[in-house]
Amino acid sequence: MKEGVIKFHCNWTKTEPIELPCISELVYWRQLLYRKGYIGVDSKGIGFGNLSCRTTDNQFIITGSGTGQFQEIGKQHFALVTGFNIHRNTVDSVGPVIASSESLTHAVLYLCDPKIGAVIHVHHLAMWRALLRKVPKTGKQAEYGTPEMAKEVIRLYSQTDLKTQGILVMAGHEEGIVTFGPNISSVARILLDWEAQLDQNL
Repeated sequence: MKEGVIKFHCNWTKTEPIELPCISELVYWRQLLYRKGYIGVDSKGIGFGNLSCRTTDNQFIITGSGTGQFQEIGKQHFALVTGFNIHRNTVDSVGPVIASSESLTHAVLYLCDPKIGAVIHVHHLAMWRALLRKVPKTGKQAEYGTPEMAKEVIRLYSQTDLKTQGILVMAGHEEGIVTFGPNISSVARILLDWEAQLDQNL
């Protein structure tokens, strides 16, 4: 199946743009990561990369599907995930756009730990290759945006030092990297700190 394609069943209610204070901060970091090439469009014209922050309980606001194609985004490019079921492979969302294809991966991290307040998923081939040997990684059989990927994240969170590292690579999703932490700025910093560290080793 093509990358960037939503693999879960999304119960989407189209609404006006969501008004939440954290959106402006998400936009700031999204623009920075976009300029660095961590978020964008691949050679096949498919968008990649997404950011989210927890709102209440296990609900979260996330950049919408396909928004990697836009040079700049605003509140009209976000969806609020109001519910999800990993076993049934469903996501409930509201907003002007449908939730990102990686919503289940974000959802399971929020489920793993109430202290997690934000999640970022990016693509970067060189960093992905370097991190395969340095940080927790999901099994090669787990495709992005699937219950299998969600279960792999749960496994890593309980059986490895993922909780303290705050970063994982998707072995079965080339280029895919996920970072998480208490807020969006700290999550972005994990990624940028690894970038700086790897650059020094080149």
